[in-house]
Amino acid sequence: MASGKNPLFDTATTLGKIIAFLGISAICGVLVAGLMVPAAAVTGGAANGSVQFFNNLPSELTVTPPGQVTKIVASDGSPIATLFSENRTPVKLDQMSPNVKNAIISIEDYRFYEHGGVDMTGILRALSSNLRGGRQGASTLTQQYVTNVINENLIAQGKDDQVVLNGQKGVGDKLREMKLAIALEKQMSKDQILEGYLNIVFFNSNAYGIEAASQYFFSVDAKDLTLPQAATLAGLVNSPSAYNPITNPDASTKRRNLVLDAMLEHGKIDQKQHDDAVNTPMQTKVNAPKQGCQYASQAQYFCDYVYHQLLNDPAYGPDEDSRALKISRGGLTIKTTLDPRLQGPAQAQVDSTAGANNGAFPWGASLVTVQPGTGKIVAMAQNSRMLPGQGLDYVTTYNFNVDKTDANGNSLGGLGGMQPGSTMKPVTLTAWLNEGKPTNQIVDASKRRYGINYPWKTTCDHVQGWFDASVKDSTDLQNDEPQWYRPMTVREGIYQSINTATFASAAGLNDFCDIQRAADSLGMHDGIGGDKDHAGQVQKLDMSTLGNLLGGMNVAPMTMANAFATFASNGTYCTPMAITDVMDSQGKKIGGQAPTCQQNAIKPDVAKAVTNVLQDVLTKGSGYNIKDASGNTIKLAYPDAAKTGTNNYNNQTWVVGYTKGLVTASFFGVTTGVGIADPKSLGQNVMVNGRFYKSVDGAYIAGPQWAYYMLKAAPLYDNGAFDAPPQNLIGGSQPTDQNGGNSPSPSNGPSQPATQPTPPDKGKKP
Repeated sequence: MASGKNPLFDTATTLGKIIAFLGISAICGVLVAGLMVPAAAVTGGAANGSVQFFNNLPSELTVTPPGQVTKIVASDGSPIATLFSENRTPVKLDQMSPNVKNAIISIEDYRFYEHGGVDMTGILRALSSNLRGGRQGASTLTQQYVTNVINENLIAQGKDDQVVLNGQKGVGDKLREMKLAIALEKQMSKDQILEGYLNIVFFNSNAYGIEAASQYFFSVDAKDLTLPQAATLAGLVNSPSAYNPITNPDASTKRRNLVLDAMLEHGKIDQKQHDDAVNTPMQTKVNAPKQGCQYASQAQYFCDYVYHQLLNDPAYGPDEDSRALKISRGGLTIKTTLDPRLQGPAQAQVDSTAGANNGAFPWGASLVTVQPGTGKIVAMAQNSRMLPGQGLDYVTTYNFNVDKTDANGNSLGGLGGMQPGSTMKPVTLTAWLNEGKPTNQIVDASKRRYGINYPWKTTCDHVQGWFDASVKDSTDLQNDEPQWYRPMTVREGIYQSINTATFASAAGLNDFCDIQRAADSLGMHDGIGGDKDHAGQVQKLDMSTLGNLLGGMNVAPMTMANAFATFASNGTYCTPMAITDVMDSQGKKIGGQAPTCQQNAIKPDVAKAVTNVLQDVLTKGSGYNIKDASGNTIKLAYPDAAKTGTNNYNNQTWVVGYTKGLVTASFFGVTTGVGIADPKSLGQNVMVNGRFYKSVDGAYIAGPQWAYYMLKAAPLYDNGAFDAPPQNLIGGSQPTDQNGGNSPSPSNGPSQPATQPTPPDKGKKP
C-alpha cells in the first residue's frame, strides 16, 4: 500500500474496478460511496478529493410540512369540500398502530434505532448481495426521509421537474442524502424521524402518508391497523404499483408475508401472530378520496366561488399558479359564511322547481341569500350538478349566481348574469326618492313615446335609445296589459310593475343621472364583464341606456340580492363576502374577510321608503300571484318585501325579496341556448314540472321557489318589523300638469341616442 493512502479508499478503488467490470456501477457505486461517508464524517480526512467533495455538500435539511389537504368548511365547521394535490393527513406517532411502526422498521431498516443515519452494516450487506447478482438497497429510513423531504420541498416550489427518484440517483445525490441523514440524526430524535417518514412517504396516488393510506386501502385510522394490514402497507412502499393490494393482490400478499417474516425474525411478533397473519386473506375496503368542489358534500357552486376568491386574491401568493399551489398543498382550513341550515332547504327547493326539466330543455333555477348589514353569503344553490351521475340531468360547471369572472379574476366560473327585468325598477324608485319626491305622487303612465329628441333632464351622459313607433325598427313603450296606460302613483307603478310608470318617473327626475348614482350606490354592475375591469375599476351598469331601466342588461343574482340588502339594512351597502377565516396547517390565521360596509350608501329614509313600497308588491301587486299549486297565495308569517321581474321573452324570471335579516334572489329561466333553435320562444306555451304555462312570469315559478324557501329560512334570522319611512316620502296624491303627470322641462340640448335599447320587461301584472 502506498504511503499516505487510507486503506478504506484503496478498498473503495478496488471495489470500484470490480463494479465497473461487472457493469453494475449504477447500483453499487452509490453503495460504495456509503462506505466513504462514515470515515469522512468522523475523521475529516481527505484523499483524492473524495472527502473534500463530501465536506462541500450541504449539511442542513429544511424540513417543511409536506403537502396536506385543504378543507373548506361551512360557518358551523361542517365540511364542504377538500382540495389537495397529495391526499395526506399527518398524525402523531402515538396515533399510529405499533404494528405499522414495527413492520416498516423490520422490512426497511431493522437497525434504525442503532445507526446514526447511515448504516455501514446495511451497506456491506447490500453490496455483497448486489455483487452476487441480487438487487438490494441500503438506504436507511432516515435517508429515505431525507429524500422525501427534498422532493416535497421541490414540489412545493413548483419544481417538479427537478425531483430525483431512487432509480435516478447518482453518486453525488447519494452522498448528499447520506450527509444530510447524518446531520438530521443530530437534530431530530429517532421517533421524530420515524413519524416524519410515515407521514410523508408515498403509498399510492390517492394516499400520501400512513393515515391517508389506512383510510384509502382499509377505511380505518392508522391507529387501528391490524397486523396483516400494517404489514401490507409496510410492504407497499418498496413498490407502490407492483405491490398494490387492489390491483395486484397476489404480489401484495407475497410481499406482506415477507414483511411478516422480517417481523418474526427481528422479534417484533411471535410465531402464532406470524402464522395467523400469513393465513389471513388479503382484504381491502377502499375509501377513495374525493377532492375538489365537484365532489363537495354541500354547495358545489358556492365552493367553487370560494375557490376562485382565493385564487384571485394576492394575499395568498403573487400569481394564480402560486395561489393554486398554496391551496392544494397548504393544509389550509377555509371557514366560510355558508349556513347549512339554509343551504339544505335552498338546494332542495331549486332541485324541485323544474322537476326533471321535462326532458326537453334544462331550465335553470337558482337561489342566493345574503345577510344585510354584513354582506355574508349564507346560501347559494342551483338545480344542476358539476358531474354526471350526481342526481340531476342538468350538468354544468357554470355558477348561475355569480359574475362571469367570479368577482375579480381571470378564471371563468360564473354564468355572467341574466336579464333582471322589472327587478331593476327599484333603482329608478331610489333615484326618485333621493330627490325628495314622495311615493304617492302621480305620474303620467299613459305616455308611451320617448323619441330620439326627447328632452331628458341630465347633467352627465346623453340618454341612449328611444321608444317611438314612428321610427323604423322601433316601437312605442309597451305594458303587458292595456288598462295600465293611465296616470297613477309612483307607488302603484312599482307594485303593479308598470313600464310606462317607471319611464314617467325617470322623466320627472330633476336629473336623469340620479338613476346612475343610485345603481352605483347599490353595487349594481355588469355580470358579463365582471366586477372589475383590467384597470381595477368597477364596470358599472350603463343606466343612460333606456332599456336598462327595465332590466335589459345581464346582472348576476348575487348582485341583485346584495343590492336589495342595501334596502333591508336601511341604506348600508356591504361588499359580498364568503370567507371569514383562513387558517394554515398549524392553526394560525393567515387570512379571511371581514364585513366591508358603507353606511348611508343611500339615505336611510330612502331605503325605508323603498322597502315600504316593495311590501305592497306582496300584498296587492305583482307578488300577490306567488301561489301554491292550489292557487292560494303563499305568505310569510313575518314582514317581507320583494320585487318580481320578467324579461321581454318571458324566459328569464325573478323574485328578489327579503325580510329584515335575509335577502334572497330567486331565478328561474333560460341559462343556456345550446341545442335550442329559438330560446326566445321558450317563455310561452311551455310545460314546467308537469304544469302548462301560457307564459312564464316572475311570480309563477321563481315566486313560489322564493316563498317556500323563505318560509324555512326567515325564522332563523332577524324577522322583525321594518322601520317606517318618514311621511314626507310617502305623501299624498299630487295633481298632474296639463299633459298628465310630471312632464320634464326642456333640457339644455337634445339627446343623441346611439342605440335602440334592449327589449324591456313588459310591465307585468300577473
